[in-house]
Amino acid sequence: MPFIANTDEQRKEMLAEIGQTMAGLFADIPAEFMGRDFNIPAGISEQQVRNRLAELAGKNSIDLTCFLGGGFYDHFIPAAVYSLISRSEFYTAYTPYQPELSQGTLQAVYEYQSAICRLTQMEVANASLYDGGTAIYEAIMMALRVTGRNKIIIDDSVNPIYRVMIKSYTKNLNIQLEETCSSDGLANRKQILKKIDAQTAAVVVQNPNFFGCIDDFTDIAKAAHEKGALLLASVYPISLGILKTPGAMDADIVTGEGQSLGMPMSFGGPYLGFMATKKKYVRKMPGRIVGETKDKFGRRSFVLTLQAREQHIRRAKATSNICSNEGLCALTALVYLSLLGKEGLQETAKLCADKASFAYKRLTKIPKVKAHFKTKWFFNEFVLDLPCEAGDVIAKLIDKGFAAGFPLSRYYEGMENSILICVTEKRSKQQIGMLAEELENVL
Repeated sequence: MPFIANTDEQRKEMLAEIGQTMAGLFADIPAEFMGRDFNIPAGISEQQVRNRLAELAGKNSIDLTCFLGGGFYDHFIPAAVYSLISRSEFYTAYTPYQPELSQGTLQAVYEYQSAICRLTQMEVANASLYDGGTAIYEAIMMALRVTGRNKIIIDDSVNPIYRVMIKSYTKNLNIQLEETCSSDGLANRKQILKKIDAQTAAVVVQNPNFFGCIDDFTDIAKAAHEKGALLLASVYPISLGILKTPGAMDADIVTGEGQSLGMPMSFGGPYLGFMATKKKYVRKMPGRIVGETKDKFGRRSFVLTLQAREQHIRRAKATSNICSNEGLCALTALVYLSLLGKEGLQETAKLCADKASFAYKRLTKIPKVKAHFKTKWFFNEFVLDLPCEAGDVIAKLIDKGFAAGFPLSRYYEGMENSILICVTEKRSKQQIGMLAEELENVL
């Protein structure tokens, strides 16, 4: 038990034991920070805290009909998901280092990895990362380790929030990060192929991309491989119910945001980053990997494999600084995928695609509302051009009860009138029609 000093006499005793004074103990803290009034209010009761938090929560608009996307999606979550993940034995994000005490948790992680492999058509997956953006960063660092190169090519159709995160993480690293400008909503082949050279570690793309446009990167993967580079693909997991998988495109590392797999649109998370790769690169993969084995009695068992705990505290030699995995979020994704099954996932994906197509056709019938891109191939979100600034229209539609979309001028120059609209399986024909009517009234 640690000794806690509760009285002046005990504090003096502790200071004497370590040969220190109270002033000396805090000598390293700058004087301007000592003795300051931090204006911390007096404590309040539990009931008062609850009332205050309820008052603050009441200011949130939680009753808006959601047509927001851009990387985070409002999907239906079966009640059984919460029922199962709320079991107390699952309430931990920590990795079970003692397999003899943690077979249930280890098996859950193993099954999650298996589900991600099947979903992406890749060979191995890890035990989850923090979110979709940091997953791409980890994939980039993995590509640098695999190739021994330092140049990364990333198209600007990759989620701009992810790109900001990547720039922040790599700012002080010896990484040559080059962006290409998308062409009509798709990855710019001409620029990408021109930039791939002997120093390129990887090309980073996304499907469907931030604009919702669908692409096939088989040709880019081939071009990258011919120069010894890797293809990194960020994917939207629900779309894989009907779209060509990154594995079928010969991607080398696949990442994505797992929020759409049973997690609500929280204000910032916690969310789930997933990663899968080819087996030949497994020793360069960050995070945790659970493997299947047999115990001395021949029974099916599960253990952490390939990577020892010490690998993640070896400073510069570690593959990553990720130590705790998003265990509960990974379990949520597994439960969601298990409840839907193959046919359920396909049906959900098809509903998203069909309803988005219906909304696209309905909204482009409004006078002066036009499609921004020529391509008609999109999954469940698309870009429209309005006759005025999109941000102003979105603000007015909030008053009408709609979170109508995302203003693209926030990240893309020259797109002040462009709006990104998302339609998932939760949106009804009636809601789409009401959005169209309110949009037409606002315009």
